[in-house]
Amino acid sequence: MRQRSQFNGPRLTDKLEEFLRTRPETPFLAMDGDVVLSKYLTMRACFSSATIYYAVKANPVPDLVALLAAVGAGFDISSRHELDLCLSLNVAAEQLSYGNPIKKADDIAYAYKHGVRCFAFDSQTELEKLAVHAPGAGVMCRLLTSGEYADWPLSRKFGCDVEMAGELLLESRNLGLDPLGVMFHVGSQQTDPQQWQKPIREAASIVHRLAAQGIQLTTVNLGGGFPARYRDKIPPLCCYARAIAHAVGELFDLSKINLVLEPGRSLVAEAGVIETEVVLVARKSRQDERRWVYLDVGKFGGLAETLNESIKYRFRTARDGEIGPVVLAGPPCDSADILYERNVCALPLDLACGDRIEILSAGAYTSSYASVGFNGFPPLRTYWL
Repeated sequence: MRQRSQFNGPRLTDKLEEFLRTRPETPFLAMDGDVVLSKYLTMRACFSSATIYYAVKANPVPDLVALLAAVGAGFDISSRHELDLCLSLNVAAEQLSYGNPIKKADDIAYAYKHGVRCFAFDSQTELEKLAVHAPGAGVMCRLLTSGEYADWPLSRKFGCDVEMAGELLLESRNLGLDPLGVMFHVGSQQTDPQQWQKPIREAASIVHRLAAQGIQLTTVNLGGGFPARYRDKIPPLCCYARAIAHAVGELFDLSKINLVLEPGRSLVAEAGVIETEVVLVARKSRQDERRWVYLDVGKFGGLAETLNESIKYRFRTARDGEIGPVVLAGPPCDSADILYERNVCALPLDLACGDRIEILSAGAYTSSYASVGFNGFPPLRTYWL
């Protein structure tokens, strides 16, 4: 059904609106640092008893890392390259947690040499690597989670079951490591605040079991997963804070446990907008009512989270008229680069080649996902405002 377009809104921040009027060459990502700071301060207020480690993989632009470091954030790193980034910005190694449970032995040794003393693991082999290459370091075991109700699940690949986690933490002490605690991740863009309850119960069972065996675990890392606003409505952050506080308060003595959060998307997504140009509007037959709209950015240019149409971005154009359904695709010669086909995406009927489209809430997992030159297209440029 045709309807009037709403694509000439909503209004972005003044800084973003002013920058977009300068019309840099597309595609690009523009980030408003004031939005990131506001999101961080809100999270710190909602979770006043937790330590916040920003997940650098969400958006590693140096100005963003420097901003969060200046207000006291720690950083969850996934590679030696993110470590180098943080160290180059004078972030102390004590503020870093190497949260990737899959690491080369050389990278463990490199991080340890540079002062990192907190590492994640979820397997026997990884634990043994840590014992050799990071002797005496603090370690946290990652639990399996289902990823239910998460738009971007992180299940299956990471974590181990509760029984194994307890056994591995016990063994870590025998290997000369310092068992710090338990960590988990309920899936990125988690839309259900209750999904933290089960892994919190599992973490508590491990903490209490190991306490009976003389090991006092001190940390429960609740991971990230807090959502950003895309097409669908999401609960406010305070709902997540209340649900987590209730579950933690029932199961832990908070005077003995440090809570850790590792947000990424929720801090940076809504601070960013991608501006892209329409390259082509076409139909596959004379009878086909759906148009194919090709943009100059796609999955390989930063929109990887449209894989399986998981993350559903909102769009804005200068056109103001009737809208109709489209299949949205990117520019390279690869048929996998179709962004939305099953989920209805509607754009103005008078959309034309050369028009610009803003992709909203695009500050997370876009520039960091962009290829370095697939089909010769350069990586997505980022402008920090």
